[in-house]
Amino acid sequence: MDRRTTAATGTIAAAHLRGLVPAQTYVEPTAYRVAMVVTDLLAAPEGDRERQLLRGETFWVVHVENGMAFGYADKDGYVGWLDFGDVLSHPSQDVTHTICAPRSYAKSSPGLKTNGATTPLPYGAQLVVIDENEGWSRIAWDGGRVSRDLFVPTAHLKPKTHLAIDAAAEAIKFLGTPYLWGGNSSFGIDCSGLVQAALLASGTPCPGDSDLQQTAFPDAIGDYQRGDLLFWKGHVAMITDPQNLIHANAFHMAVAIEPIQDAFARIQLREYGAVTAHKRPNYEAIS
Repeated sequence: MDRRTTAATGTIAAAHLRGLVPAQTYVEPTAYRVAMVVTDLLAAPEGDRERQLLRGETFWVVHVENGMAFGYADKDGYVGWLDFGDVLSHPSQDVTHTICAPRSYAKSSPGLKTNGATTPLPYGAQLVVIDENEGWSRIAWDGGRVSRDLFVPTAHLKPKTHLAIDAAAEAIKFLGTPYLWGGNSSFGIDCSGLVQAALLASGTPCPGDSDLQQTAFPDAIGDYQRGDLLFWKGHVAMITDPQNLIHANAFHMAVAIEPIQDAFARIQLREYGAVTAHKRPNYEAIS
């Protein structure tokens, strides 16, 4: 079983894995909510970043050891370790909205010209909106240290239940975002993080890494279509139109749109070789 999606350490495992993986102890996971703006999900307690979780996302904790929590992300089942101080016990208030702008902020006072401390918020951050007045939404905010309300521009929010109708348009919101290995936010993102963010926004389930994504989706039939995915060994891009693709890549060190044929030539020569798959997520089944 793939360790990235198997919530087991060798001695401790999530209860749903009983009978599937060996462990000394099986534990019912507990739901926590990410309190930090962005937190790293690590391969080991002091290991490398593999993915990231955003404010408000749910993380199922299986085990806590020396201030680090082992568990898995609710959105895709990705397993890893994160700082236990970066999550809070799952509060009674349910997430109501997500950030739909490329980047936003929460401010300690409402109003366009009023002073106030600001906290940056990435695309996809999940929030609890209490009320809205004159273009500003008051959100519940508890970072584990100080409980207070903050204010976010209402234009930057969408109800959590509202799904995007065009995954490629969501990917385009990340144009210019710095490339970050293992990144999942509009402050820094990698190729699979970009694809996952765009697909999840459209209600399409999507794994966290490009090899898992390639396995998850059916082969495309026919010409390139907007929203199709192209895969290389270790890389993924999304088609924006029959001539162009968008991807987070280390050549540009950013999310960039470029002609498909230009990308093919460069990637084959300098990076990942030839294309390994052309896939088409089943967007219609979700909508």
